[in-house]
Amino acid sequence: MQEKLELLEKRYEELNQLMAQPEVAAEFERLESLAREQAGISDLVAKYREYKKTSQSLEETRAMLGKGLDDEMAALVKEEIETLNARLQSLMKEIEKALLPRDATEERDVIVEIRAGAGGDEAALFAADLFRMYTRYAEAKGWQVDVIDSSQSGIGGFKEIIFEVKGRGAYSRLKYERGVHRVQRVPITEAGGRIHTSTATVAVLPEAEEVEVEITPDDLRVDTFRSSGHGGQSVNKVATAVRITHLPTGIVATCQDERSQLRNRTRAMAVLRARLLDREQRRQEEKLARERRSQVGTGERSEKIRTYNFPQGRVSDHRIGLTLHKLESILEGELDPLIDALATDAQTKRLEEV
Repeated sequence: MQEKLELLEKRYEELNQLMAQPEVAAEFERLESLAREQAGISDLVAKYREYKKTSQSLEETRAMLGKGLDDEMAALVKEEIETLNARLQSLMKEIEKALLPRDATEERDVIVEIRAGAGGDEAALFAADLFRMYTRYAEAKGWQVDVIDSSQSGIGGFKEIIFEVKGRGAYSRLKYERGVHRVQRVPITEAGGRIHTSTATVAVLPEAEEVEVEITPDDLRVDTFRSSGHGGQSVNKVATAVRITHLPTGIVATCQDERSQLRNRTRAMAVLRARLLDREQRRQEEKLARERRSQVGTGERSEKIRTYNFPQGRVSDHRIGLTLHKLESILEGELDPLIDALATDAQTKRLEEV
């Protein structure tokens, strides 16, 4: 690691010198490329330089202990040594995390699919709660949310809703939400006051670049139809809704939220590419690990990543054993305490693997 850090620091200085050359400054594309490369390593280089400086200070402070200090001064020196040691350990952890290979999809926009699982109408209402939660979270982050397709239940919930979240780092945060979410509460339709358990599944797909997924026009069947509203009635007199079927895989993507057939087709293709990319990524994971875990499972109550318990006002994430008694605020979109803990756990596991 020391050797790699030295090489990165050397490269950082080389980039500084290159960008200062008049001939390079005159080439905008090259200058932009060099600046991006430098920005990508600047934080790591700064941490490494601080680490070296702190390490040198620690050596100099330790050397003071052997110079006949009085008790009071010796105590101060020992306290400074403890402080410097703690800072060194903290910097090392930060450097290790920064050296982990980055996922190319981390900064991408995402397509989120929420579907009601076990629990009938109550599951559909819970799916609507989750959609509202993610919408509020996206608003707080300054991200844009656009509904692509939805199927409502009779009492205001969603059998299914598919939406796009656009914003820097959307996938890096929302990827921890994929899986089965379970709710325990008394439904509004329950006269006896009994607690019911229902589920909804969440899939989070990074948007795919066109170059990542090769789609041949002959492999597609495109159908157009009139978009429908609540109860199935037609809301458009013109067939603007689009359904695209990828014939080799049978994957279907539909969009009817826009009034323009072209826009619906464009957004349906984005969903199709994301699903095909996700399919290929999971196929590769299965080949490498031999045991692939599905993003959302079957939606059964026993399969869960998180439980929202209304009677106790708590949310429990079963992957990391974290329970927070902040149900109301979490459903209002305050997800960072959960996502931060999940991200830290994921980083720790990656460091252990390395």
